Amino acid sequence: MFFLHNLERRVTLHPSYFGRNMHELVTSKLLKDVEGTCAGSYYIISIMDTFDVSEGRILPGTGLAEFIVGYRAVVWRPFKGEVVDAIVYSVNPHGFFAQAGPLRVFVSNHLMPEEIKYDPNATPPQFTNNADWVIEPGTHVRVKIIGTRTEVGEMWAIGSINGDFLGCLQA
Repeated sequence: MFFLHNLERRVTLHPSYFGRNMHELVTSKLLKDVEGTCAGSYYIISIMDTFDVSEGRILPGTGLAEFIVGYRAVVWRPFKGEVVDAIVYSVNPHGFFAQAGPLRVFVSNHLMPEEIKYDPNATPPQFTNNADWVIEPGTHVRVKIIGTRTEVGEMWAIGSINGDFLGCLQA
């Protein structure tokens, strides 16, 4: 789910950039460092604007200036029970991996309908029900998030395609 979130970050600037346009440089460095990153339990999608840039403070021993920047950002936080669209990028006998934006989702073969079976003889390997469902790399799927896990700078999820309106998306 997407949210508008007020955040704060410390940005350092090298002395060679001191001058008239320091605030613009601080803002562009913030955009470069923060947009598209995982900040714990959410991803920072886009920075809307900066609303507070403090006066610079020189860091002793380095000469760098440190600014505290308040900004507003669009963030995405996946929740347990949320349904997302994803693209399959890897299939193995235990399940498949899919990418839902920046989030990697694993769907175990235990969290698929019973009629879906792994076909090791197919090229590329795939899950199929020998009718209208074929899950292989590049397939668009709709997945329900069962749980999430975060580490420094990354987030993963376990998903399920066992339910109404979940699974392969017909083109």
